[in-house]
Amino acid sequence: MRRTGSMSVESLMRATTHPKGLYLLFFTEMWERFSYYGMRAIFALFMIKALLFDKALASEIYGSYTGLVYLTPLIGGYMADRYWGNRKAILVGGLLMAAGHFFMFLSASNYRDLAVAQPLLFLGLGLLIFGNGFFKPNISTMVGQLYPKGDKRIDAAFTIFYMGINLGAFLAPLVCGWFGDTGNVADFKWGFLAACVGMIISVLSFESLKDKLMVTPGGTAIGMAPAKKVPPESAAGSSAMPLAQRLVWAAASLGLFAVMYCFLDSGVIGGIIFSTTIIGPLAIIADKALTFAEKQRIGVIYLLAFFVIFFWAAFEQAGASLTFFAEEQTDRNIAGMEIPASFFPSINAVLIIVLAPLFAMLWAFLGRRGWEPSSPAKQALGLLFLSVGYLVIAFGVKGLDPSIKVSMMWLFGLYLLHTVGELCLSPIGLALVVKLAPAKFVSLLMGVWFLSLAAASKLAGILSALYPDPALPEAPEFAGFEITGLFEFFMIFVMLSGIASLILFALTKTLQKMMHGVR
Repeated sequence: MRRTGSMSVESLMRATTHPKGLYLLFFTEMWERFSYYGMRAIFALFMIKALLFDKALASEIYGSYTGLVYLTPLIGGYMADRYWGNRKAILVGGLLMAAGHFFMFLSASNYRDLAVAQPLLFLGLGLLIFGNGFFKPNISTMVGQLYPKGDKRIDAAFTIFYMGINLGAFLAPLVCGWFGDTGNVADFKWGFLAACVGMIISVLSFESLKDKLMVTPGGTAIGMAPAKKVPPESAAGSSAMPLAQRLVWAAASLGLFAVMYCFLDSGVIGGIIFSTTIIGPLAIIADKALTFAEKQRIGVIYLLAFFVIFFWAAFEQAGASLTFFAEEQTDRNIAGMEIPASFFPSINAVLIIVLAPLFAMLWAFLGRRGWEPSSPAKQALGLLFLSVGYLVIAFGVKGLDPSIKVSMMWLFGLYLLHTVGELCLSPIGLALVVKLAPAKFVSLLMGVWFLSLAAASKLAGILSALYPDPALPEAPEFAGFEITGLFEFFMIFVMLSGIASLILFALTKTLQKMMHGVR
């Protein structure tokens, strides 16, 4: 997930002074995202080419992994708020992720022996899942902690921070794809090793400079563990929940999981992700210490998080079905050289870097004239552009013989429209959590925001499994409709994101009132 702010990055760097700690977080997050997107770029290809999984199984594993990656930040935010502080959580998370990438390297090194490769694969994925849970919400939270409450530079700070994410996301598929996606399945291990090296650089840079740079304007260290003498409600960001109430929420979680698993065929991991995505936020907003206004602001976070599920479920096809499309249905030859399919996700990242300053200036221009859309309206626009992107490629493949490959320009057009959608939607993401969340809940609600990405990523895997495969005996179905070809497959995303966009447009004024003056 990536976002931009309300000013051009160049003008921010030149005209606005930011704490030096911001640039350490920029560098740390850049290398962590390099490791994540580098691994993701070759992960699905590794499963279908080296381990010989079919596309449906590879999609399910991909969706479960990316879903759980965004589920565990709820644990990481809780541990940081109550026990460890942000610094220790980032260190633990970074080391776990470095180990996870190394086990992926070992798995790829033993791809010929599935009895060895598969356990190493799942061990590596498990370490990455829990490592990200500790790392991701806490480094994002520290960006806001560098500034006094209400500081107008926070939006600009997140702009700079997320340019680091996009730089890492741009370089990762190129580097890891160059080493790993060579056409020789034995080389996948080098792509995973490159991701491991990136994560090690991230950890070392943060640990070596955090004591010097991670401080408030007054020189107070940030991200430290809560003082042991502070009552649990202050350290955790929530009043202590009575045992009986905890048991009620636990029972509700088990009941909802049972419904998901038994009646909605979600599977174990899907049941865990979807039930937690519902019960977790409800348990937080039920806290009696919250005022009415705080509950309404948190409600806005929840409602917007619900709508971004539809955005990211379609957007995250970049690592699954769109990678299959690039591999099998796209003419990737340029001047006699074949472009690896793993390179294509870099299109989005480089377009973000190019277009983000232009969009930032556009929002500033509209803002000066009082024409800037509200944050919910921007999200609705983002969903609309996403829908149009899939509509374009759907008509590009309509009636196409499966043996004919399409021009790369169709994928480029899709990624261009998706990037425009991202630039409309993402600015309200993490910065909005920082603005709307009560101070004592920021890390925990950052974890809740990532729950929407968990649900979206799992849904992305479920939808990617519908990708039409001539080798399958029967065509897959969605909501009673048979997916006989790529046109029908891409139209799923047109409809889901288009309908979500229209509903969100209708709710924008209500959401603005619930924000109680926060923009």
